[in-house]
Amino acid sequence: MTTLQRIHQLVVMLALPAVLGGCTAASPSDVVPSPTFAPRVAAVQVDPVAQYARDRLSTMSLRQKVLSLLMVHVPGESPSDRIDGDLLEVGGYILMGDNIPSSLGELKADTAALSSEADLPVLVATDQEGGIVRRVPTDDAASASELRSKAPEATFDAFAERGALLQSVGVSVNFGIVADIASDTSSFIYERSFGATGADAGARVAEAVLGESMVLSTLKHFPGHGAAPGDSHSSIPTTSLTFDEWERTHAVPFDSGIAAGAPLVMFGHLAFTAVDAEPATFSTRWHEILRDDLGFDGIAITDDMGMLERSGVAEYSDQVANAVRAIEAGNTMLLYVGAVDTEGIVAAVARAVDDGELDEAVIDDAALRLLELRRELSGQTGRFVRCLTECSALAN
Repeated sequence: MTTLQRIHQLVVMLALPAVLGGCTAASPSDVVPSPTFAPRVAAVQVDPVAQYARDRLSTMSLRQKVLSLLMVHVPGESPSDRIDGDLLEVGGYILMGDNIPSSLGELKADTAALSSEADLPVLVATDQEGGIVRRVPTDDAASASELRSKAPEATFDAFAERGALLQSVGVSVNFGIVADIASDTSSFIYERSFGATGADAGARVAEAVLGESMVLSTLKHFPGHGAAPGDSHSSIPTTSLTFDEWERTHAVPFDSGIAAGAPLVMFGHLAFTAVDAEPATFSTRWHEILRDDLGFDGIAITDDMGMLERSGVAEYSDQVANAVRAIEAGNTMLLYVGAVDTEGIVAAVARAVDDGELDEAVIDDAALRLLELRRELSGQTGRFVRCLTECSALAN
């Protein structure tokens, strides 16, 4: 056999397995190994803010978590000078009229001093609706009573001016957007409402949220003060309005504000008896409606808890019992304008957890939401580092 014939025979033998559909195997020496590739692993995107919050939450005691759910008022100018003990660990402070100094520069310095950690600032809130409800007196932007007769776009401009003012003095949360419908001029909420119908009020509520986007907007007073005659500062306003009726009317401004991106909703101490006999603050059902029906995923904060104690209803006269009930219902944060028994609240919540009355996971969920919001305010994205010695969290 010639050399050319031997080469031809070898080529045929090597090609034979392919021709026969792989029925004849080539010898190991004839097989060329295929290149091997590492399996492709999809990159997992980690939200640095959420990661920071989860890591920090894992280091917190129950006491620290409960305190982080409280927003309190410290009386007088330069309130940071009087903050000690448990008040150092609360999640936020509300500024009232007595906290406002004579100049905006002083106010900015006061608010800056309230946060002991730059990487996890506290929430600094105030009621700045404009008009008859304003804490910073230099706010001359139009109020709801003026804006209800103007085009909705005028509300954007007014709240853009209002939000810029608050941002300039270090206020991060505005309890300033009244989403209540009010058609009765004798109602105490009428002058603070944007309209007498869901459509009118809703259009202006949405514009207000968009306008003051430089601060955190709050819609109040869910599920709607205008539906329940009376003043929740001294009673529990009550209505028999059905859920279907509410959904067609008083729900609309809240729905509009949520769609516009409002990160906070304030619960009113209001009883819609056809939905739940309990005031909305204590109503699991109303919290479910806010979360599930309206799709709200932000911070649910109570109105001033002291109002419940002053309502004249004996059942609501116990501050620490009220705190447990408010957390159980689903509130993320509890607001206290008056004196607050932090030690009593922490102890009562701990007992409720030990007794199985309150699931600690509910507290964890609320604390985590607030940690995420506060971390976002810092503008930092580094990981949380727990130090072995006395120190604060570090940001990369």
